Amino acid sequence: MTPVLIDTDILSRFFRRDPKVVARFSEYAQHFDVVEFSIVSYYEILSGLRHRDAHRQLEAFLEFSRKNRILPLNREAADHATRLYAETRKAGTPVDDIDILIASIALAHGRAIVTHNTAHFGVLPGVSLEDWAL
Repeated sequence: MTPVLIDTDILSRFFRRDPKVVARFSEYAQHFDVVEFSIVSYYEILSGLRHRDAHRQLEAFLEFSRKNRILPLNREAADHATRLYAETRKAGTPVDDIDILIASIALAHGRAIVTHNTAHFGVLPGVSLEDWAL
């Protein structure tokens, strides 16, 4: 098993206690002390919870965030992002900027992305994917 970057949709499924996702998190925890997710996923989840005034879920997510690792958007990731942006547009398969940023952070840190949104990420060259929701 190798370290991975958890995408927003898998984090959401984890917090909704999806049995398949929870089981995969448990298996992962046998090999690694922390899970890693991007600053972009942190933003997506935090903004959604604040928008819904979901105070209890917000506190649970913030506690989870403190115990795990949030990977930053750095210069190397930004360079990957610009390449992915240009390549997908030239190929006629544009991808949302949010997904490009998450993928670029995964590439910069040498991580596969754990996501159920394989259609979104599948067109991005060089990105490895795992789906823990299956």
